[in-house]
Amino acid sequence: MRIHVLASLAFDLAPYAGIDGDQYVQRGYCSWSDAGWRSLLVQSFVHVRQVDDFLLPGTSDLHLVLCTGGEAMMQVGSEGTSTRRRWRPGRLELMVPGRPTLRSYTSTSVMSTVQVHVRRADIEQAAQGLKKPAADFEALSAELSEGDPVVEHLVRSLPAHRDAGDLYAESVASFLAMHLMSRGRIPRLPGHGHAAVRTGIGIMRDRLAEPLTLAEIAAEAHLSVYHFVRVFKDATGLTPRRYLTRLRIERAQRLLSETDLTMEQITERCGFAAPSALSSAFLRQVGVRPSAYRRATAS
Repeated sequence: MRIHVLASLAFDLAPYAGIDGDQYVQRGYCSWSDAGWRSLLVQSFVHVRQVDDFLLPGTSDLHLVLCTGGEAMMQVGSEGTSTRRRWRPGRLELMVPGRPTLRSYTSTSVMSTVQVHVRRADIEQAAQGLKKPAADFEALSAELSEGDPVVEHLVRSLPAHRDAGDLYAESVASFLAMHLMSRGRIPRLPGHGHAAVRTGIGIMRDRLAEPLTLAEIAAEAHLSVYHFVRVFKDATGLTPRRYLTRLRIERAQRLLSETDLTMEQITERCGFAAPSALSSAFLRQVGVRPSAYRRATAS
């Protein structure tokens, strides 16, 4: 991998300079060397199938990772906490700037990613333009783990634009910064309560298809169930169980309107025990049955 570090650029990639990445990935594309870009760093990688305790340093840049192939359950440790995240094609991750992570995984097939670095200055400029006091990277990271079709499509396509000049790269960087900074729905909470809510939401979004229990989520957020429920409801206005159901129904809505998956397949991907359970929850939240919603959105 041996990521190039160019002092003339406003990217803080120096922490990666000492990493011998050849044992972890094979790089297929780098926009600096292959396209001559100076406003945006885009790289594509093929990853080894197993990694144990790989420490990835944090950078000050916004670092986006899109999984484009393979599947794995990744264990990610950061700041004394550890979570499991399912990686599959379409999975988006934003590395919180300045935060190192310890990663381990075993993939069931060859993993590939496209990774994009956006300069911190572009992010700050976008935040100022939107009159936001500062970028809330924890909130953004939690939201992106659910997916963003605009970001996914753009990031996936970037390696194919190697013939475009740096003006194109600069435009993409500005668009990405503005689009990402315009997101953000969950209000800030101070201290550990804030971190626990972010962790809980990230776990829910990562593992919607799994039979998650409140005790499991609270344990990974390092709070008692009672304390977790209290701070979670203070932050979101919903109990964790109702918030999880809302996320599952939102995913079902996207799958119903954007795919031809059967009800059984959608039920499985959204974490419901049976199509009847999905149908009942869908009716309560949306007001119509899934079949009616699919017909309405398809017309």
